[in-house]
Amino acid sequence: MLAGLLAPGMPVLEAQELAPPGATRFAGGRFTVYAYAAEERLARTLLEAALARDTFPGLPRPKAAVTLLLAPDERRFREWIGVGAPEWGAAIAYPFDQRIVMQGRDAGAVAGDPVVTLRHELAHLALHEALGAGVPRWFDEGYASYAAGEWGRQEVIATSVGLVWRGLPTLAGLDSGFYQGAERAQRSYALAHHAVATLASIDRERGLVLFFEYWRTQGSFSRALRSAYGMTESDFEKEWRGRVRRQYGALALAADLTVLSLVLVLLLGPLWWQRRKRQLARLERLRQADAAQEARERESALAALLGEVVDDPADGPDGGRIKGS
Repeated sequence: MLAGLLAPGMPVLEAQELAPPGATRFAGGRFTVYAYAAEERLARTLLEAALARDTFPGLPRPKAAVTLLLAPDERRFREWIGVGAPEWGAAIAYPFDQRIVMQGRDAGAVAGDPVVTLRHELAHLALHEALGAGVPRWFDEGYASYAAGEWGRQEVIATSVGLVWRGLPTLAGLDSGFYQGAERAQRSYALAHHAVATLASIDRERGLVLFFEYWRTQGSFSRALRSAYGMTESDFEKEWRGRVRRQYGALALAADLTVLSLVLVLLLGPLWWQRRKRQLARLERLRQADAAQEARERESALAALLGEVVDDPADGPDGGRIKGS
């Protein structure tokens, strides 16, 4: 599943556009869902899921009203999210007006479980409600993935060709990966998820609770990191990179060697086969030459045994001698 939040520079729909013409409204608690008839069942399922699980790790319970728009098809999904959104996106969150636009039931397999997708987007909104603007993009995406329980993302790390060939990016370097195609984005999401999970694991009793409290009061990720865990950003990044290498380095290397082996087979296979054919042809010529030599030797030995007459020019036209006499 690939989802995210409003990227810088993306357009925001006007308030009067929040309710699509002809859509049905489903409401409960702080949530309002707009959907067309074909999406009614999905709308009810998502509303029930949002109400049943409306808390997020380390954050106070959100209070802001949330609007969810379910797009009935790809065309309207693209219209509602505007230009600039990635082609592979399944949902977009707009933190400043607490709104989410999601693909409906016709979304492809890449969209994943819609309940998990919604949970991911709601985590974005909850994080921004608690902390405001200025959350690093890698942390925003990593936290949303962590809160949604998308642990399967970390499988991407274990099979990442880039992990060995390009090495680990910095945390700040992850941000650009969210805009560079689906494959690169998948890897960035997975690494960001791992980074937030690593941070939460440092304080086994409180997880992210104390960290978020310091962040809210001090207004800084760096100061909150130092106050909650006694670490600088550089310390944390070093710890995170070390964990990734220990946990996934060997697996990624094994996956890369498998890919490399396949590439070598495809690239070098034709050259090997040509060389093999030349070797076989040479061996065949040698075999034929040996066979001819053996035949000549057999004929010579047979002639010697039978005592054949061998002409000797020195004896004249009528001369001759018996070989061996």
